[in-house]
Amino acid sequence: MALEPLMKVINSMHSFAKVFCLSLLSVALLAGSAQARTVNGCKIKAGTNCHHKNLNGKNLRGAKLSGATLHHVKLRNADLRKADLRGADLREADLRRADLRGANLKGAKLHYYTAPKKKGARTSAGSTTPSCNPNCSGANLSYSDLMSANLSNANLTYADLTGAQVNNANLSYADLYSAELGETDLTSANFFYANLTYAELGNGNLSNANFSYTNLTYARMAFANLLNANFSYANLSYLDMSDPTNLGSADFTNATGCTTVTPNGILSGQSCYNGIEPLVNP
Repeated sequence: MALEPLMKVINSMHSFAKVFCLSLLSVALLAGSAQARTVNGCKIKAGTNCHHKNLNGKNLRGAKLSGATLHHVKLRNADLRKADLRGADLREADLRRADLRGANLKGAKLHYYTAPKKKGARTSAGSTTPSCNPNCSGANLSYSDLMSANLSNANLTYADLTGAQVNNANLSYADLYSAELGETDLTSANFFYANLTYAELGNGNLSNANFSYTNLTYARMAFANLLNANFSYANLSYLDMSDPTNLGSADFTNATGCTTVTPNGILSGQSCYNGIEPLVNP
């Protein structure tokens, strides 16, 4: 009879040991499931190094890829909705028809790629000239965060950037033919020498944006905010600028395009340099 209490204690210890072991196993399983998944050799996690990987058509929705090295990655038709790509290196990435709705690309690199020089190697003439540019043709970037992103020389033809945050972004020399930028925040964005032919910029915030030397032929800027926007030397032929706000503060020095539509049919600016009659302030 004296052994009975002892046996109860031993059984209780065995039960506790079982529960403890099962708890440890559960923690291990949860930790394993929380580990980053791998897609075509690319570990999906912040700071990952996946350059030159093929992720065409992959489901990367909500992926945490901030600070990731993704230059030359193939992301055509990939689902990157609400992905975190802050500060990611996407130079020369193929983003054609990729879905980036709601993605965060703040500070991302999307411009030309120049291979790092090996230690002790000499720099030959023209070696820093990039061979091609990132291809985002037809990409859906609506409502994405591209604030301060470098998109110089990018191919954004037919891309949808509706409602995106593009303020302070560098889009110099970018091709935005027929791109959709309606209701987009373009505050202080740089479009120097960019192609915006047939682009839609209606209802956008263009305050302090730089459109100098930009081609805006047949583009639409109806109801846009033009506060202190710079259109000097831009091609504004057949641009629809009807009912804008803060038109008087914009700079149209030497802009071409006397056929531009404004509330009273006259473009605010001076001296068309292409031989057309000088523009008159309304």
